[in-house]
Amino acid sequence: MNVSIEDIKITPLSVPLKKPYIWSQGTIVNFSVNLIEITASDGTVGYGECAVGPDQVGTMHILNRLKDGFLNESPFDWIPLKSRIFTEFYEVSGTWTLRAYNQMMTGFDFAILDLIGKLDKRPIHQVLGGAHHEEVGYFFFLQGSTVEEIANHAAEGAAADERIFYFKVGRGEALDIDMVRAVRNEIGDARLRLDANEAWDPQEAIRMCRKLEPFDIDFIEQPVPCWSIDALAHVRNSVGIPIIADQSAFTIYEVYEICQKRAADMICIGPVEVGGIQPMLKVAAIAEAAGLKICIHSSFSTGITTSAEYQIGKLIPNIDDGNQIMCQLLKQDIVTSQFKPKNGWMHLPDAPGLGIKLDENALKIAKETFAS
Repeated sequence: MNVSIEDIKITPLSVPLKKPYIWSQGTIVNFSVNLIEITASDGTVGYGECAVGPDQVGTMHILNRLKDGFLNESPFDWIPLKSRIFTEFYEVSGTWTLRAYNQMMTGFDFAILDLIGKLDKRPIHQVLGGAHHEEVGYFFFLQGSTVEEIANHAAEGAAADERIFYFKVGRGEALDIDMVRAVRNEIGDARLRLDANEAWDPQEAIRMCRKLEPFDIDFIEQPVPCWSIDALAHVRNSVGIPIIADQSAFTIYEVYEICQKRAADMICIGPVEVGGIQPMLKVAAIAEAAGLKICIHSSFSTGITTSAEYQIGKLIPNIDDGNQIMCQLLKQDIVTSQFKPKNGWMHLPDAPGLGIKLDENALKIAKETFAS
């Protein structure tokens, strides 16, 4: 197919949340993303988005520099193009922060694959080899700043027959334990997962895991700071609760090291960290060789990323049955698709590319929120 990438547009967005998002690192009220629109020479448009930390405008400037490497090139050569761009537009300046590069390149990866799928008139999972799964499983993400709020949300999930519950700990020992106890009382025998988001040092992590063991915890995600995989392995070898790597796994090299050191019982990673859909297939293959599953980690994102993660969930053979979904936390998503897992499972009709359309009203609000 004789088409080329004619134009790439970067638009900063800030999408309001239904309620403040609380985790061990702080509180936010909007999800901020940079929207990427790639237009082909035949007029077809592919959509992507990427993370913006630590500065949204600064990231936008870098994206506008990186995009030049794609212009006038074939979208079907996107994998070698990404490698060349890393060398010629990023590494050449002495910049070695692969994690940050991955986060920015994710948006281009999404948009180009969305474009390719539309050109081929096939969903991404068919473009990349076919689906291993007909549906993808998700956990129920509990929100709340108090024990009462988190318990009430757990009761809502239990009433809806949710299978797997998840919420953030690392807010203080007493509050963490009170919240876990309250949630367990509401959900009965359902599976309960916790995410400490690097809040504890190894000694604290071991102590907290031992205190939480009586509550039948399915796993604890990233209990210690990400910089030391050895520390993660030490905790895993010291406690009875399964330990999951999240922030420790941003690149294929870190995933390999985690697997080699048996530092985790599962890898929680998303396309936002590793650089897109195609790199996620590499990560899954490494984990599969080590006998580990992949739990898809989502981020501060919209339905664009949710759509990409759903495609990944269909593609990966060793996918977990309780992955993360974040767009449900938005007041109004910028895509028109409705992502509503039922009993923790979601099956979407096949559509070309990511299978999404933008909601122009929500997009307008997100642009205005960023500008305000």
